[in-house]
Amino acid sequence: MTEKQKTNVFIPGSVYLPQEEMLELVQDKKKFRIGMPADKTGNERRVPLAPLAVEVLVNEGFEVVIQDGAGKGAYFSNHEYSKYGAEITTNLADVFSCDIIVKICPLTIEEMVLLRGNQIIITSLHSTYQTKEYFQILMKKKVTALAFDMMRDSKGANPIVRSMSEIAGRSAVLIASEYLNNIHKGKGEMLGGITGVSPSEVVVIGAGIAGTFATQTAIALGAHVKVFDNSIAKLDKLQSLIGTKVFTSTIYSKVLLAAIKTADVVIGAVRINNNRPNIIVTEDMVMQMKKQSIIVDISIDQGGIFETSKPTTHKSPVFTKHGVIHYCVPNIASRVARTASYSISNILSFELLKIQTAGSINSYLKTNAGVRYGVYIYDGILTDENIGQIHGLMAKDINLLLAAM
Repeated sequence: MTEKQKTNVFIPGSVYLPQEEMLELVQDKKKFRIGMPADKTGNERRVPLAPLAVEVLVNEGFEVVIQDGAGKGAYFSNHEYSKYGAEITTNLADVFSCDIIVKICPLTIEEMVLLRGNQIIITSLHSTYQTKEYFQILMKKKVTALAFDMMRDSKGANPIVRSMSEIAGRSAVLIASEYLNNIHKGKGEMLGGITGVSPSEVVVIGAGIAGTFATQTAIALGAHVKVFDNSIAKLDKLQSLIGTKVFTSTIYSKVLLAAIKTADVVIGAVRINNNRPNIIVTEDMVMQMKKQSIIVDISIDQGGIFETSKPTTHKSPVFTKHGVIHYCVPNIASRVARTASYSISNILSFELLKIQTAGSINSYLKTNAGVRYGVYIYDGILTDENIGQIHGLMAKDINLLLAAM
């Protein structure tokens, strides 16, 4: 009798006996150590893992190492994390030696130096603002780096981008409303107006998720809204979701200019897919806008769509140019860090569990086509062609690399 046959022999009454031999046949889940460093910039308050997600991961066999105070910006205490099984440390080297590093902002040069190499890095990318050196260091460390803002689900959607865009779209209108009032040296107007007073005019450029929720929120506040996008399909979908008739147009410069010249608020909500700035509103067009009108450039994290835009921070969120107030904070969702953190955490924790089930990053990527869109470095090899073209680096197709494994 072979060894395999022995394990299949049924012994009467054995169901009542200790099943030690059967338990030995169950494959143990691979144990990964996850490191969650604190974001040093005061501009970022979100965290990639909320305490309840840590509890789920620890219960599934992960070890989670969190830098002291990492959850402070979202009002998650060290105690909450440790209560659910995380290890809290002040030792940065320990955090950055973990198998998987999760963080909201891209790693800094100082943080990348601490990497031991051959790890999995999951952060946002903001490739427009990264240098050639940034990618070269990660390549030298032979990491596999995933941008969670480029990962797709089985339906081809970007789940984290969608949730952050919903927050950004809603917030953009509320932000504009703040800066229209006297307290922030605006025109002293209420967005949407009141009975007997003309409503504010809001122009939304982009009919994606952020644009749709910005439009919905502006209409709910009583504003007169015009929406521009070069995709008829997106404009049609927005119209259906809004449930009421709204002005829509493709982006013709003359038509757009006529709209923003009378607008009180202009919101840029175009999703840029080629990692390069996509200027839609020129400086000359901005100069023709009404004084003390408001620009909210949601697209600033990808370079922005207004020629006059430049990144700002939550501490200093606005600047005025040509008499127009510009709000250009790249991570608008960080204004509501706790809500945003829960949303990101729900998505990332699920992906981490899938990595564990797959047993390795190679197997995980082979069976999750949508996630491969988020990979920009695989085992030290650049896989994003746009990044390669911008920085003069050679890039290889992730699918071909995986096929060769």
